[in-house]
Amino acid sequence: MNEQQFEACIEACNACAAACDLCAVSCLQEHDVKTMARCVALAMDCAEMCRVAAAFMARGSDLASAICRACAEVCEACGDECGKHTMRHCKACAEACLRGADECHRVAGAGAMARPEGKVPMVTS
Repeated sequence: MNEQQFEACIEACNACAAACDLCAVSCLQEHDVKTMARCVALAMDCAEMCRVAAAFMARGSDLASAICRACAEVCEACGDECGKHTMRHCKACAEACLRGADECHRVAGAGAMARPEGKVPMVTS
């Protein structure tokens, strides 16, 4: 994939990271913070993973599709958790996560099709 093909996914990942950061901070201000612990943890994980995926794509890394595959999984987990809550920040986060997951699946799928059996080459030292 070239840089332009990554552009939509990079934008979705950056938007997702921002929504997840806002969600995590907002959840920490909720009345019953303990009930939001999983949401906070997943939002923090997702924000970080999205930043990593965006960086790999921006560099045109050969490993971008593998990273996007993992990012899609994290986005889906966070989106599912945030979707369980009624707060506006959680709903916005869930939407951003689903967009991020969709874009990452697209990039991961394109990368997998470019390699035999969808395997990422092993790095040896």
